[in-house]
Amino acid sequence: MKMKRALLVCLASAWLPGWAYADSNAALDQLFGIFGKIQQTSKEIPEEEETAVGEQYAALLLGASGLARDESLQRYVNRVGRWLALQTERPQLAWHFGVLDSEDINAFATPGGYVFVTHGLVKQMKSEAELAGVLAHEISHVLQRHHLQAVKKAARMEIGAELLDRLLLEKQGKSEQAKKLVSGIQEVMLRGLDKDDEYEADRMGMVIAARAGYDPYGLPAVLQTLQGRNPQDSALALMFQTHPAPDARLGELERVAADRLDAYSAQEQAAERFLRYRNR
Repeated sequence: MKMKRALLVCLASAWLPGWAYADSNAALDQLFGIFGKIQQTSKEIPEEEETAVGEQYAALLLGASGLARDESLQRYVNRVGRWLALQTERPQLAWHFGVLDSEDINAFATPGGYVFVTHGLVKQMKSEAELAGVLAHEISHVLQRHHLQAVKKAARMEIGAELLDRLLLEKQGKSEQAKKLVSGIQEVMLRGLDKDDEYEADRMGMVIAARAGYDPYGLPAVLQTLQGRNPQDSALALMFQTHPAPDARLGELERVAADRLDAYSAQEQAAERFLRYRNR
């Protein structure tokens, strides 16, 4: 069975400019080559290859759930996200932000600067500071290349050198192996990152939000909201599978941050502006 041609999704330029349709075979060839390089080296891969990996990851996410059909909301989230990204050590990345058309409660990042929140999570927020906190958490994963480290582990330990070699040497007519590789990538995404990576992204996210002029306690506020939700709620299933429990994250933030960021807690909330977009 052939891979679908639309592995990379075409996005409206007003939402996430620069994405386009790509031939699935070419996309897979590119992905195989990048994974081969990742497997063979412990060094950081070049930024352009990091971005290429991120595009493939993003395509998988968008294949499961497209973007919410609200251009104003997409532009708003991109403005907030890009302002946050400018406060980081990697402002030069081609950052893209989007709201997924899903009522699940979750957020995702892929290498190279692709960040998504679900519409279901946006509905749980009360201010722009909370949105900024979540986006800054995901931005931190990109800054620290957490997902690339998971890709390296998958390439070395789960996908395996033998499978990669077969794919690289015999790309044509190997749809079953290709499916296994894509399944391996999906497994990394679904399993989530190491809890220490999540705790680090929480800490960094609060600092980035404060740098951008937001109340740094926006992220903890979201975690408190999620902590109050029924853990059996199906909308939370994937988040609880891929992230530590909200109470554990709050406890870790309290341990390392305590009152160190209290001086910034009166910064921008932009609640009215946020609610105007959220409730459209």
